[in-house]
Amino acid sequence: MTEYKLLELPYEYDALTPHISEQVMKWHHDVHNQGYVDGANNAEEKLRRQRENNDFSSTGSILNSFTHNFCGNFLHQIFWNNMSPEGGGEPEGELMQKIEKDFGSYGNWKKEFKAAASSASGWALLVYIPRENELHNVAVDQHDEGAVWGAHPVLAVDVWEHSYYHDYGPDRGDFVDNIFELINWSDVQNRYNEVSGTFS
Repeated sequence: MTEYKLLELPYEYDALTPHISEQVMKWHHDVHNQGYVDGANNAEEKLRRQRENNDFSSTGSILNSFTHNFCGNFLHQIFWNNMSPEGGGEPEGELMQKIEKDFGSYGNWKKEFKAAASSASGWALLVYIPRENELHNVAVDQHDEGAVWGAHPVLAVDVWEHSYYHDYGPDRGDFVDNIFELINWSDVQNRYNEVSGTFS
């Protein structure tokens, strides 16, 4: 049985200020993300016990819990690495070329991504879909509602209220604007290279 662990941040808690405060990073990483790790592990343990006891009476709710918590932890791992104190700017090279091809321009992509972040009740994602060899923006509710089968996230922005309310109040748009000052495009490029190379 897999044991899930909390990913260590690749920077200090205060490294993303003034865009994200130290307090929010501590709450978000140490409380919320840890909760998803614990939830996924608890669900795995309950499933193991059910199989041993041949009792599947509560399987449905356990599987729902596993999906929610596993996806929550998975997307947070991408989110933390997608940001950097030295982030910002625009993508370069192959990733920029692919964005321009699939969205018409970087400006088009950015406007569409912001719209996804505004409408989602969970996450705004830039995903790569190998079957179509396309990048696509996706608005995901919770952690797993509205996800696209076969798509691989390369950029993830958490728009749950716990991500921004302490720093920005109800102004999610201001939070998203500030996230663009933190995007680690090298990490996004590496994720795109990995999935596009694997499935090409």
